[in-house]
Amino acid sequence: MIPYKTIILSMSSMFLMNCNVQKQNNKIKVDTNKNQVNQVSKADKTILYFNEGENRFLKEYQMNVTFKGISEDSRCPKDVNCIWAGVAVAKVEVMGTATRPMTLEIATVDNQARNYNASAVFNGYTISLADVQPYPAAVDGAKALKGKYKIGLIITKAGNDPTMK
Repeated sequence: MIPYKTIILSMSSMFLMNCNVQKQNNKIKVDTNKNQVNQVSKADKTILYFNEGENRFLKEYQMNVTFKGISEDSRCPKDVNCIWAGVAVAKVEVMGTATRPMTLEIATVDNQARNYNASAVFNGYTISLADVQPYPAAVDGAKALKGKYKIGLIITKAGNDPTMK
């Protein structure tokens, strides 16, 4: 039988690791060299922000991107102590100039055991979820945020493999 102290210690360490990941994700600096309000820089990568329901053609990537909504938001609310930090999953529809539309589900964490992917590959580009706002509050929770979400995506060249996933 596993001692309870071991279980509590392991769960506490998982909680602290998730908190550190969230803190690192929140350290975003505004790139003042860009004239666009919805772009910021994070470690030399541009974050493109989309409001829920927003559709935009990204000329530099030759793709149309639509933020359809959040399919899951189990992130731990503000001012609440949780065992697990939780996850938010964004539904993003992408379509290249010569491809059919494809809906990607991109999560705030990468956890293969729970089928969460923090990025997806489409038309030779890796699309990663960098930010999901606003953060749920303890009073209303994620249900009150429906229609008010804003996500930040980082799109980078996926390398030499231009396959679609």
